[in-house]
Amino acid sequence: MTLDLSVADVAVKPAKTLPDAQTVTSVQHWSDTLFSFRVTRPASLRFRSGEFVMIGLPGDNGKPILRAYSIASPNWDDELEFYSIKVPDGPLTSKLQLIEPGDEIILRPKPVGTLVLDALLPGKRMWFLATGTGLAPFASLMRDPETYERYEQVIMMHTCRTTEELTYGRELVENLKHDPLLGEIYGEDFANRLLYYPTTTREESPFMGRITDNLTSGKVFEDLGLPPMDIANDRAMVCGSLAFNVDVKAVLEGFGLTEGANSDPKEFVVEKAFVGDGV
Repeated sequence: MTLDLSVADVAVKPAKTLPDAQTVTSVQHWSDTLFSFRVTRPASLRFRSGEFVMIGLPGDNGKPILRAYSIASPNWDDELEFYSIKVPDGPLTSKLQLIEPGDEIILRPKPVGTLVLDALLPGKRMWFLATGTGLAPFASLMRDPETYERYEQVIMMHTCRTTEELTYGRELVENLKHDPLLGEIYGEDFANRLLYYPTTTREESPFMGRITDNLTSGKVFEDLGLPPMDIANDRAMVCGSLAFNVDVKAVLEGFGLTEGANSDPKEFVVEKAFVGDGV
């Protein structure tokens, strides 16, 4: 299910007085549990693709309810995009899923995060490993030309329960593969530099299974025609639930890769501020 609303489609709403307010410009509902939205970008905001900010809405008591959300748009975009789950009883998302163009949200313009290119050593292949809305920071990085300046190939592994939950990522990758600007910069072969490996865990689909299983079994390497990960060529970024992050970290270490940070670049990094259940 998709529903597009733009700020031009609705009446202008009265000005509000939220602190650090930004205006919603568009909303798209991808399913009963997932949606994305775009908001105005503060003129002073500078961020590195892959970072997150705190966004929120006033609670019933008037106090702000804030959560960490990865910016899904690249650092060159005039607006900010976010990708979110819907939790019926979630303190924030129960309200956030009801926003419409013209509404305001709170956005604290202090970006931080570990999923940035500077936190990794140079390499040949970049692996983005995500479950659910953990795709958001990679939606930013996949749209940043600097990613392709640093890496010959980018592999987006994304796992959800159903194919419907993969729609946002699938459409984004398909559009990128046919992006005229990227094609002009990198040539006709650009589509082969961005590889997409979507899998499901509950619904039957062309590719099945958890990311950890597909890595340890070697299935993903066989399916994509790539060699197994090694410390000389492969770099990775991880974003998902706490349990997912722990499991994938162990798998990457099994390939000989070491976790890095902004202050100590290595072969992989893990985002620890992922927005999960109950938000």
